[in-house]
Order: sequence, then structure tokens, then C-alpha cells
Amino acid sequence: MNQGAASHRSLEPQGSRTYEADRAFLFVGAVILFIACLVPPFSSYARRYEFVEALQFAILAVVVPVLVVSGSPWRLLRIAEHLPPEDRDNAGSGANSLRLVDELAAHRRRHPEALRSVLFASLFLAGVTLWRIPLTVDALVRHPWLVGVEAVTLLMVGVGLWLELIESPPLSPRLSRPNRIALAAVSMWTIWVLAYLVGLSHGAWYHAYSHHPGQGLSLSADQQLTTGMMWFVCGCAFIPVIFWNLIRWLQSEEDPDAELHRLVRQDRTRGRSLDSGQTSP
Repeated sequence: MNQGAASHRSLEPQGSRTYEADRAFLFVGAVILFIACLVPPFSSYARRYEFVEALQFAILAVVVPVLVVSGSPWRLLRIAEHLPPEDRDNAGSGANSLRLVDELAAHRRRHPEALRSVLFASLFLAGVTLWRIPLTVDALVRHPWLVGVEAVTLLMVGVGLWLELIESPPLSPRLSRPNRIALAAVSMWTIWVLAYLVGLSHGAWYHAYSHHPGQGLSLSADQQLTTGMMWFVCGCAFIPVIFWNLIRWLQSEEDPDAELHRLVRQDRTRGRSLDSGQTSP
């Protein structure tokens, strides 16, 4: 690593170190939640009650990925150096000091096409839909080992989505703020629709769960709790992102009157330049 990066670390302010510690705390929380979802008693209750399985799904698909991305564990995992921009540019694309995530961050800056973000969002929507249809949820109840496959799949597509929505240094979203708002809203609404279908169902949506009158939760209560869990968890994750980007976008917009005056001044300046060019010998 070059001397610039070393001096940057030696002069790193205390606030920056606290910021890194907070991010590490988020990543540790993601690991704890991920493990808790896969072991008893959580996993056992998820095989007995629909709403617990829905909570398990929401944590694996939304909460754990957003904590991983917010935690930015790339330096902790030794797959990024978090070089400052000037040192990263001086190192060059072929330098040994650049690690996997640093190279990925540089690649994302060189290729900010929105189509790539749409691809990651499509993979996320396909993943959450796949693991919420009756066929797969019934299979999870009958074959508990499939939960591991579900967890890995949802973690991968979830991290891919959230990297397009929030900062995870040195990785930055490729989309503009209005597009991030749209992407977050569509992702949230998709999960809400899947939950809504369960809540409105007059019969059993997932047939592997048994509900007996007078014993435990009724079918209706279980399904309504399922819908509520998915709505609540997804709302807590996506709505702050939507409003934060909306506020920042509105703050960055120029005043329309000021923009109009600026355009008028440009036109007048251009007109005077043309007049002076025509009158000159």
C-alpha cells in the first residue's frame, strides 16, 4: 500500500473511527440475526406458525441484507482497503493494493448504467416471489433443510438490491435519487402484494400448516399476522430510504425561479456576444 494511504490512516479522525465501529456493529447484528433465523427455537416455530415463517422470511430477505450493506464489512472481511479516492485513482486498475471490492467500486463508477441496477432488482423480486409461493413455503415446512438454501438465496439477492439503494463504502449506488426511490417503492410493494394475497385468502394459502379449531391460532389469525409481519418489517426498511432520498433530492433541486433567471441571463449574454461579433469590422 502506498504512503498516501498509510498517512491517511494515521491522520484518521476519531469521528471516522467511531463511524467504522458503528458499521461493524450493524454487520455483527446481521450475522446474529442470520444465525438466529436458522436455529431453534426460531426455526421450530417457523415450521408451526405461518406468521413466524413470514417473519423469518422478512428478516432473511430484507433486514439481514440491509444490515450487511449498511455495515459495510468489506474492510473487516479483508476484501477492501477503503483507500481514499485520490490514492485509489493513483493506484491504477491493475495495482495489487486494490482488492475485490475496491475494483468492484471502480467498475461501478465506470459503468453507472441503470440497466444493471434493474437487473439486480429483478433478481431480488424473482427471489422473494419464488420463496413466497405456496409450493416453496409448503416445501420449507416439510423439508427444513431447504431453509439454508432459502437463506443464502435471499441474502445474495437482497445484498445486490440494497447496494443499489444505499451507500456501502467504498461502494456507491449507481442510480440517481429519483430512481432509487422508484426502485425501493417497487421492491416494497411487491412484498406487500405477496403478503396481501395471504391476508385476503378465504382458505388456507399454505397447506402444510395445520390449524385445528380451539387449538392455537386460527387460520384467519395466522394469515392476518403473516400479512402484518411482512408489511411492518418491509415498511421499516424501505420507507426511511424512500423519504431520505426524496428529501435529499428536493434539497438538491434548484429553485425554479432562479433557474429561469439563469437561463434568461445566458440568452442575453449570448445575444450580446452575437451582436458584438456582427458589428465588429
